Amino acid sequence: MPSYSIAPFTQRFKAFVVDSFMLLMPILYIVFYLIYGSREGFAAHMLQGWLLILIPYGALTLLFLKRNAQTPGYKAYDLVLIDLSGKQKLSLLQLLARYLFMLLTAFTIIGLFLPLLRKDNLALYDILSQTAPIPK
Repeated sequence: MPSYSIAPFTQRFKAFVVDSFMLLMPILYIVFYLIYGSREGFAAHMLQGWLLILIPYGALTLLFLKRNAQTPGYKAYDLVLIDLSGKQKLSLLQLLARYLFMLLTAFTIIGLFLPLLRKDNLALYDILSQTAPIPK
């Protein structure tokens, strides 16, 4: 029996919104307007544009999670990411796998709503990477 409880979906969603505004929005602005000059320029080079967005966002997220197991959104809502396999620290490979699995599950409807259907509230990317967000 685990000695922790998984953070509620609503708290994790709110943390995601905070991360989107604090981390993702500046990257979007830089890519849209400083690199491509406009949204139309971005639309003309969409694959390259999304790579220019997702790679820095992933790097920032990994940096925050590796440093103290919290992104700015997790910190705002007193959440921390733990390793379910029993290790003390999250490995960089595990965090990278979690981010890649998160991108894959974001493209599927069931992947987005899986935490609402599961009793333990874990997302598919948390299950696959053996991580879990818990209240601090």
